[in-house]
Parts: sequence; structure tokens; C-alpha cells
Amino acid sequence: MTQTSTAHGPATHTLAHATTPPMPVPMPVPARVINEIVNAALAEDNPRGDLTGNVLIPANLRATAAVIAREPGVCAGLDTFIAAMKLTDPALEVTPALADGDEFATGDTLVSVSGPARGLLAGERVGLNLLQRLSGIATATRAYVKAAQGTDARIVDTRKTTPGLRVLERYAVRCGGGHNHRDNLSEAVMAKDNHLALLGTGAELTAALRNARAQLGHTVHFEVEIDHLEQLDAVLAAGVDTIMLDNFTLADLATGVRRIAGAALVEASGNVKLDTVAAIAATGVDVISSGALTHSVRALDLGLDLSIEDLSIESVS
Repeated sequence: MTQTSTAHGPATHTLAHATTPPMPVPMPVPARVINEIVNAALAEDNPRGDLTGNVLIPANLRATAAVIAREPGVCAGLDTFIAAMKLTDPALEVTPALADGDEFATGDTLVSVSGPARGLLAGERVGLNLLQRLSGIATATRAYVKAAQGTDARIVDTRKTTPGLRVLERYAVRCGGGHNHRDNLSEAVMAKDNHLALLGTGAELTAALRNARAQLGHTVHFEVEIDHLEQLDAVLAAGVDTIMLDNFTLADLATGVRRIAGAALVEASGNVKLDTVAAIAATGVDVISSGALTHSVRALDLGLDLSIEDLSIESVS
């Protein structure tokens, strides 16, 4: 975000990006964090060894496998798949064919694996679960981002994430070309409808918000959600950084943007779907947040095709 000021008025808030930005290289998740999450998933799925693999598969049998796309999408989560394999059996060799953020077609190979068959089969489910879910999030996000192209609106996620997987799911949003909202309750101030219900209206609300602002460090972002235009003047007078217009009609969104006039960033939220996001973006808002990017996305259809010597087997586990 950048702030600009003129001789004729106060600082205005704008987001520093082009009208149709290129897909950014997603900021990675630290390997330590990935390993912690994947180790927990492996402990859940394979607490005392893979009974099926141990009784059916010879210990010295080697295999090769490839993760194949059953539908088109956007890749996300390759490092989690690699971790699932390497933490299960360090002897496995894993070779990505794509990078996170890349688009792929049906039939494309995302990543290949070779090494001990027992380890490959034991790590398969955890690796695929994460890769499928994260690629599903990236794919959905990319569709929203493309729908909003030609405007200045950013597509962002929310805190409606899977417990324990937030850092990965937010990474997947970045892989899709989206951006992240605040990561947690400690990161920024966001006064929502239930907060405002306890603070009064009009001048009383303005005073409460100004008092809260005075307690914050200069780097802390302050956002306030409103659900009708009658609240706008009181919030504007408090000098907050972002005003969220929640469940507004398109006409009211446009009115809100016009009245805020650059004094704060404008975020639209509520009823954000793939078939509504373009019209919402066209109202001039700076940010469009959608919980659907993470809380109700469908895992992408990816399969692990495995071969042992001259035998071809398609995994359906």
C-alpha cells in the first residue's frame, strides 16, 4: 500500500500494483513449518507402520510413480508432497515437473517419484491430500483473479481456513495470484459488526475508534467493517486505514467508494462468488475478500500412477 498527499487534501490510500498485474512469484512457506505439518499428518495416517505395505510388498522392491492431473488447474503444494515422501523414506527421489503457480492441463505430470515401493505407497495419501487441496485453492483463486482483471481490485482470502493448515492454504492463495488478509487476531485490528454493536453510533463510535487507534503502534493496520452506509461518516471521521463494506449492493458499493474518496482503502466482502466478482471489482473497490477461496473449495483431481518393473498399476487409494 502507498500513501500520496496533495496540497489540496489529506493523504489518500492506494494499492501499489498495475491494473492487470502479472502473477507474482508466491512467497514460500519455510521448510521447518512444512515439515511440522507434514510430520503431524504422517503420524496420524501411519502411526505404527503401513501394515498393508509391510505384508504385501517386498522390502527391496523399487517403483516409480508420477502425479498426473485428471483435470486442468494451478499447481500449489509441491513442497508438501516432497516432504511427505522424503519424511516417509529419505531414499525416495522426488522430481517436480512444474513450479507452484504454474497452470497445467489434463494429463500433465506435476511431479515424479522413484525409490523403495513401500515408502512411496506409505507417503502417497498424505502427499496427495495436501497437493490436491492446495492446488484446488490455487485454481479457484486464479479464476477469481482473472475475473477481476482490468480493475485495480485485489483478491484476498480470510481466516476461514482449515485448523492447522492456514499457512499452507494462504500460500496456495498466493500461488493462484491472490493476496492474504490478516493472518491472525494478533496481526491487525479489525472491528467487525459485533464489535461495533458494543461501541455505540455516530460521535460515540468515532470516539471509540479514535481511542483504539491511539493505543496502537504506527505500523499496525486498523480496519473497520460496516454493513450499511449510515455508519460510514462516523468511521471515516476516525481515520482508519481500511473500511470493509460487507454485503453491500453493487450500487451501495459504488456509493461507498465515491464517498470514501481515497481516505481509506475500500474492501468488499460478502456474496463474493466467481459469477459476481467481476461486477464487484468494477465498482472501484481496492480489495475483495472471499472465504470461499479456502473454506469450501474442492480438492483437485490428481492421481498417482505407479509402475513396478513392467507392471503398471493405477493407485485409487
